Amino acid sequence: MNRISEQAGNVIKESIVDGGVDLQLSNGYARITAYNATTLRIRVGKNSFTTDHSFAVDNLRATVKLQVLKSEGTDKVYATDSLVVKVATHPFRVSIYNHNNQLLCADEATLGVSWYGDKVSCYKQLHSDEKFIGLGEKTGDINRRGNFYQNWNTDAPAYANNADPLYATIPFFIGVHDRLTYGIFFDNSNKSYFNFGGGADEELFHFGADDGEMNYYFFGGNTVASIINDYTNLTGRTPMPPLWSLGFQQSRWGYDNQEQLLTIAKTFREKKLPADVIVSDINYMDNYKVFTWSSKYPDVKGMLGQMKGMGFDMVTIIDPGIKVEKGYKAYEDGLAGNHFAKYPGGRPYIGHVWPGRCHFPDFTKEETRKWWGDQFKQPYIDNGVKGFWNDMNEPAAWGREFPNLIEFGEGKDKKTLYNVKNAYGLLMARSTYEGARRGLNGQRPFVLTRASYSGVQKYSAQWTGDNVSSDDHMLLGFRLLNSMGLSGIPYVGMDIGGFMGNPSPELFIRWLSLGVYSPLFRNHTCIDYNYREPWLFGEANTVKIRAILEQRYKLLPHLYSAFYQAHQTGMPINRMLPIDYTFDDNAYSNKYQNQFLFGNGLLVCPVASTQNSTEVYLPGKGNWYRFGNDKIYAGGSNYFVESPLEDLPVFIKAGGIIPMQSAVQNTKERGDGILYLHIYKGMEQNVYTYYEDDGNTYDYEKGVFYKRDIVYNPQSLLILKAKEGSFNSKFKKVKVVLHGFKQNTSKEYDLTDGEMVIQLPEYN
Repeated sequence: MNRISEQAGNVIKESIVDGGVDLQLSNGYARITAYNATTLRIRVGKNSFTTDHSFAVDNLRATVKLQVLKSEGTDKVYATDSLVVKVATHPFRVSIYNHNNQLLCADEATLGVSWYGDKVSCYKQLHSDEKFIGLGEKTGDINRRGNFYQNWNTDAPAYANNADPLYATIPFFIGVHDRLTYGIFFDNSNKSYFNFGGGADEELFHFGADDGEMNYYFFGGNTVASIINDYTNLTGRTPMPPLWSLGFQQSRWGYDNQEQLLTIAKTFREKKLPADVIVSDINYMDNYKVFTWSSKYPDVKGMLGQMKGMGFDMVTIIDPGIKVEKGYKAYEDGLAGNHFAKYPGGRPYIGHVWPGRCHFPDFTKEETRKWWGDQFKQPYIDNGVKGFWNDMNEPAAWGREFPNLIEFGEGKDKKTLYNVKNAYGLLMARSTYEGARRGLNGQRPFVLTRASYSGVQKYSAQWTGDNVSSDDHMLLGFRLLNSMGLSGIPYVGMDIGGFMGNPSPELFIRWLSLGVYSPLFRNHTCIDYNYREPWLFGEANTVKIRAILEQRYKLLPHLYSAFYQAHQTGMPINRMLPIDYTFDDNAYSNKYQNQFLFGNGLLVCPVASTQNSTEVYLPGKGNWYRFGNDKIYAGGSNYFVESPLEDLPVFIKAGGIIPMQSAVQNTKERGDGILYLHIYKGMEQNVYTYYEDDGNTYDYEKGVFYKRDIVYNPQSLLILKAKEGSFNSKFKKVKVVLHGFKQNTSKEYDLTDGEMVIQLPEYN
């Protein structure tokens, strides 16, 4: 290996290609292409671009033309309708401007793209006020400036509050400086790293990988929301989830027989604690062999039929390790079909996990992904299972690390673990989702994954892995969720109460009340700790827990509408403050960085279980209403507010529209047939897109949905625009519930499909 670093050299030749330009360098090659007016792709490598591959991006072809402008001295200049790219030619360095000639991001003049052996890095100028957000599942503060991060998907049980790396690789971030924004997605699945000025003077930051090209997409949108839109337009967006998966999910490592599961389901119903899902961890299997059931489940179909009769669905865990055992169908078929990762020379790799000695599927191969997906039909789908939880897919084995020379793929597509490890969880989630979707004949599966790479949102939800029962981990968890959402993954969650540990009743209740405002609402714990069903904390606490669970179900119309926005634009459900308040320094403050918006206009302020009061920051202009009591606070200020366990600090923006429903025991119940529209008086117009579909099939892709814009006009008008789509709402009436008006009366109306104009009373 060359012990001295080498920088990209001079441009010696320019060639026009589809969507952009190729530049031959004195020591390599560069290509700049345009995907839309605000999205560029920049590739730099030692070799010419004869191949192209991405685990995250399905369509690698440029879609618009990069204009070639007149050169400025030795600089070559290119442009889209929104961006200007200036390329210094001696040596090759890239600077990107908006059309107001404001610099968004530029290579550091001395270093630019650099190589050190096989390692490749890109050094960028660091602006004095620059902040960085993103990178998905990363601990620490939401502003990444001054810190170093690695991406090497890792099984990290009971991880520390500053542990890195964790389970996921999302190499996408957003830079904010001088009231400007930009984004970068470094699409390289090798072990990668990002250093936002840590360990260096305040003049540069860099990112790179241990191998492969310098291959990144640059997003030049003028808002964080537009950058997220462009990033998810590239890497994909979430399908609409099955509605039942948004209800409460009860899980534990240790449930090991069907009588136990049925008793739990019956107890939820007897105690009128709303829930939709029972989750089975590894104990349901025969000696931990995937695609099997233990003898303690003698009538799986009957059990699931009884659960269905009580309004429950089931989720089963799936690990990638296939036990090496003669006569075991998955092993025999996988071996015969050449579906396992190998040592050089062709011998299938063996690692030890729960079943013992295991082979691991090679999900890089299309035929293996189909084989894997087809395995779900007989043991699971045919019995009534519609949810699948992918675990241990970093991939993990005892001793943690696979040998890096393990091979995946064949022929010209052959890769080693170096290239595949960070993408393995994504590929497993894809295989599971595609197989389950095929097998479910038009019904939506629920897929959950621990490990991931950019683009996983097309196939799966993700949770934050093996967390700990502590207030600090609870608060860290919401920073993780908010960062994952910003990074393109809207369906996220964590183990409520902590996977490892025994939460106090107060911690469990606080965590549960915060879980209401998390897309995935799952109570899960490790086999080594106390049982944690919601009725085990004493009768007085059961009353509190019942009210919390009911609140989640009341908010499902709001949550489902937020998912529609995520499906359409990539906007996350849990939104860290910098998305909407990008240039407000308080949005990045350590004091307020846990706060987030849950969909449009609903602000959640996490607080430790030990605190009965807390300091909150209410951003922006206009008023905010305390969700629990309608007390009004002026925006742009911080306040000390009460935070008892019964009343989490949650606020609604003035002018806000929050659709809700009556409390139900599960998502299959229709409730009282009334859509409750909570309207919070404000001085600015607001438009809320309300959305419904059947919550179960893909008919929404064919126009079978119910969508209508709800317009709040400060001149005391509420307008429900005519519905779009051919689906009929499950609600027959709409009840307008007023907050902050002179007369806070509630009035009920028949819900019609045409435009409805409702006169509101004068406000105080």
